Amino acid sequence: MVFNVKDSKERKIKTEFPREIAKMDHVWIPMSDGAKLAATIWLPKDAEEHPVPAILEYIPYRKNDFTALRDSIRHPYFAGHGYASIRVDIRGSGDSDGILLDEYLKQEQDDALEILDWIAKQPWSTGHVGMIGKSWGGFNSLQVAARQHPALKTIITLCSTDDRYADDVHYKGGNLLASDMLWWASTMFVYNARPQDPEVVGESWRDNWLDRLENTPPFVEEWTRHQLRDAYWKHGSICEDYAKIQIPVFAVSGWQDGYTNAVFRLLENLPNESKGLIGPWAHEYPEVAIPEPAIGFLQECLRWWDQWLKGKDTGIMDEPKLISWIQDSELPAVSYDERPGKWVADWSWPSRNINEKNLYLAEKKLTNEVMAGEETVIPSVQEHGFYAGVFCPFGQPGDLAADQRLENGKSVVFTSEPLQETMELLGHPIFHGELSSDQENALLAVRLCDKAPTGESTLISWGMLNLNHHYSHERAEPLKPGEKYKVTVQLDALGQQIPKGHRLEVAVSPTYWPQAWPSPKPVTLKLYSGKDTNISLPVRIPQAKDAEYGHFENPETAKVMDKEIIREENRTRHVSHDLVNGIWKLEDFSDEGERKLHANGLQYGSINKNTFTIKENDPLSAKVTCEWELNVGRDDWQTKLKSYSEMTSDETAFYLVNTISAFENEEKIFTKTWRKEIPREFV
Repeated sequence: MVFNVKDSKERKIKTEFPREIAKMDHVWIPMSDGAKLAATIWLPKDAEEHPVPAILEYIPYRKNDFTALRDSIRHPYFAGHGYASIRVDIRGSGDSDGILLDEYLKQEQDDALEILDWIAKQPWSTGHVGMIGKSWGGFNSLQVAARQHPALKTIITLCSTDDRYADDVHYKGGNLLASDMLWWASTMFVYNARPQDPEVVGESWRDNWLDRLENTPPFVEEWTRHQLRDAYWKHGSICEDYAKIQIPVFAVSGWQDGYTNAVFRLLENLPNESKGLIGPWAHEYPEVAIPEPAIGFLQECLRWWDQWLKGKDTGIMDEPKLISWIQDSELPAVSYDERPGKWVADWSWPSRNINEKNLYLAEKKLTNEVMAGEETVIPSVQEHGFYAGVFCPFGQPGDLAADQRLENGKSVVFTSEPLQETMELLGHPIFHGELSSDQENALLAVRLCDKAPTGESTLISWGMLNLNHHYSHERAEPLKPGEKYKVTVQLDALGQQIPKGHRLEVAVSPTYWPQAWPSPKPVTLKLYSGKDTNISLPVRIPQAKDAEYGHFENPETAKVMDKEIIREENRTRHVSHDLVNGIWKLEDFSDEGERKLHANGLQYGSINKNTFTIKENDPLSAKVTCEWELNVGRDDWQTKLKSYSEMTSDETAFYLVNTISAFENEEKIFTKTWRKEIPREFV
């Protein structure tokens, strides 16, 4: 995970603002149980004479080093426009007290309510608060909104989800997300092990560090124990009761983000004042995101804050429910600097501008007509999926899917005739299929691709389903070999133009490594043609008024804080194939660089390597390893962490290994290994 500040072509750096800014470092917010949470606050210098609304960002990624660069361009900007902008480290992270035991615990929400109480009582506060956050901060802003604190008037949630089971890094379609489950757990495993800053907390830092090292668990163990959508995942999933959120929500994402789907559900289910924005972006704030076009997102935030926290009519509520970017067709590339396209506007969601178009699967073709009576055999190819790209791109080189001709020979592909007219898609493609399996345990992966007249195949959407969850993600049952089942797979949402003359491809397979952990045995599916085997496409009818919207200002930010680059970033993704032994391997290496901050002297960096391995015809050979090396320190004080995480399985269980070692000034002071065997439940 890289917390950098990427430059948009048109980004303007602001150094003067309507209100002069004061920064308050190392503010302690007391909790009722005696714990203290660490905060940094930017606010107008005259806020005690002229109180202001507050904006809270509440995340576990260390405000004094790892997110300091990105915080420096955003929070002062809000403060300069008349807000107290507050950045708090969650309990157990950064300089805050305690241990972070898992994601999105009730303790995290309870602490947030106490933070809101504290903000509302400050002499510089009007008592009106908004929350903003990307990813973890987007998740918890939704969760805290559902707790209905009277001071919280609105939130801006970016790259987040309302459904922790179905739409996060743990499971997708009921399949264990091999690409991200262990990687994200290994990330938090080492992140949580970082020490507090002795210049902030004093001599207790070392004892507290050893306490965190000893007692912070590898989250992957708990996540793997809960393979069904049970109470563990329902906690923090605001989709369980959308009515608990009674304040306006601005939901933002991008087509390269892993969390775009949630925007559509939120708009459909939250208060009418809520709005959505989807650009071409990866998992990042839209003022610095790639691919271009980046937008003046902080200006849009101010319009939202002014509307709901200051009571000004900014005109934002006179605009469409959803503004989204329809991407032009592009040939496949693993990275894009820019995605040409256009902004479109929909005044409701579901939108009246969208019609469903069904294409039926038969004889390796996508057709407008139902063709019954054919059986298509779909065998397992365990190495199918190596060119899928990452689940949630952060905008790093190599994140995206390669030319799908590299994958299509490892699946069964149904191809349309060339389109007679250009088509625009907005929303979720939905695959319906009647099929049978020769094994009790099976999954289905579906890819939707844009095939150019010259043959290149661009992945535009995908989805998958654990077929043992065909009734519900809350219960799994064995399939009856040979029995026919009718299943539905919702593919990821898209905003995509398909030009005249291009073809659509639908590829189906019972494997998708390393996105899905493979079924215990090789699977052969049969797909039966007919009215129940089709893909439904969300075809959007262009509107004359589309051109009136999406005229965003160029990006503005505050000045990024001064830093020294000690080591540059470097990213490689390498697929190898051992022809003699039939072993396929993906090695994803990310040196996230090393920096030194001038303001506080902190120096930090990280290196991450993830390896995904599988052997042809052997699903039980699947293996994921994640390695981290991470340092935080100053000239006279250096700490380093090294971690190794591993996940394997046999037919009945998953096997987890997590090891962490800590070093102070190059001397190893701690090492510990956790080992866990967890039964498989039709996963």
